[in-house]
Amino acid sequence: MLKKITDKGLFELYRKNPEEADKLLFGRETHSDRRGFLKRAGLATMGAMVGATIPFHRNMPANFIPVAFAGQDMIKGKDGLTVFNDRPVNAETLPQFLDDAITPTKNHFIRNNGIAPESFDAKGWELRIDGLVDKPMTLSIDDLKKKFEVVTAALQIECGGNGRGFFNPPAKGNQWTYGAVACSKWTGVRLVDVLKAAGVKKNAIYTAHVGADTHLSGKPGKLPISRGVPIEKAMQPQNMIAFAQNDGLIHPMNGAPVRLIIPGWPGSFSQKWLTRVYLRDVIHDGPKMTGAAYRLPPSPVAPGDKVDKKKMVLIESMIIKSIITNPPTGIKTSDKKIEVRGHAWAGDRTVKDIQISIDFGATWQKASLDAPINPYAWQNWRTEVAFPQEGYYEIWAKATDSKGVSQPHAIAWNPKGYMNNSMHRVAVTVG
Repeated sequence: MLKKITDKGLFELYRKNPEEADKLLFGRETHSDRRGFLKRAGLATMGAMVGATIPFHRNMPANFIPVAFAGQDMIKGKDGLTVFNDRPVNAETLPQFLDDAITPTKNHFIRNNGIAPESFDAKGWELRIDGLVDKPMTLSIDDLKKKFEVVTAALQIECGGNGRGFFNPPAKGNQWTYGAVACSKWTGVRLVDVLKAAGVKKNAIYTAHVGADTHLSGKPGKLPISRGVPIEKAMQPQNMIAFAQNDGLIHPMNGAPVRLIIPGWPGSFSQKWLTRVYLRDVIHDGPKMTGAAYRLPPSPVAPGDKVDKKKMVLIESMIIKSIITNPPTGIKTSDKKIEVRGHAWAGDRTVKDIQISIDFGATWQKASLDAPINPYAWQNWRTEVAFPQEGYYEIWAKATDSKGVSQPHAIAWNPKGYMNNSMHRVAVTVG
């Protein structure tokens, strides 16, 4: 029964069969005891979502969802997000809410694999650095601030499944469209500085990351996700142990009070609610590091083909991609000229060119492209387009990276729905 909740989530269960949902969540058809839901969903998660505790949760009636959950923007401190699921909490941002050069905290997408920890309080939080190091360390957030140089950078984070919603045949998982990406300003210390202070042993080849979130099953000690990166990647200066987001506290659903950021690689590497980083002499094999998780076929496959999981290749750097943040799709206007703008990014590479088409790719015009404000920040672009007459138009955006690789028209299908970097299109009706 719990698997149904995990797979579908509260919204889908209540939408399709409220009686079954109530029975699954609360363990009975009456409303005499509502503690089952709070225990399974995680009281801290619910509190973070509604912004307060629920003193009378035992009195919740049958077939009930808190009114704070009823709308699209149900998570306190967030705006412009479409919620996919509540268990775990996953929500993407509508493209027009990503228009800022630096993504506001309220507009940063949410991608969770487990249940958030019970406390987001920085006081008493500890981070353990151990494994194949000379001097294992346990650090508080104050220790991080005092012992290491504090740095600030705009860092782009994208879910590896961003764009999965357009796969045909469909791929299982959150049906992200365009908004599982963001570029907030983060403040923290360099991961490499902390690892050097601990002393990296010569036989260390991989990191392993652990967070304070718990598995959906509730089984003690079972991790929902624990990923790691090659030591060469970990030692790059842009990786950060962050304790601030946009000059304020990190949002609870974005990993407060401290998280790891490995920019340019799938967001799953950037462990939220970070409690431990340890070094290993083998490729890390934690949850979401084995099988088909965050992996691609070794060569192109036809849509719907089955692929041997043992042959799948781990995703590292993200690939060239862009998004149109203005105008929003579906707009109707009497203006014959409008400004088109957005962002582009390319994982470990940079973006060298962005072009726009309004005639289904027959012709292209070059847009003005800004350099990244620091390594691994997305690049902002803009141009003005003129429509020759009234009618329906599609604006297409195509970015090209520093190695000459451009976005394709079509999706490169794969069984898990990863790495869709097909061109973003928005619809505009003129007149």
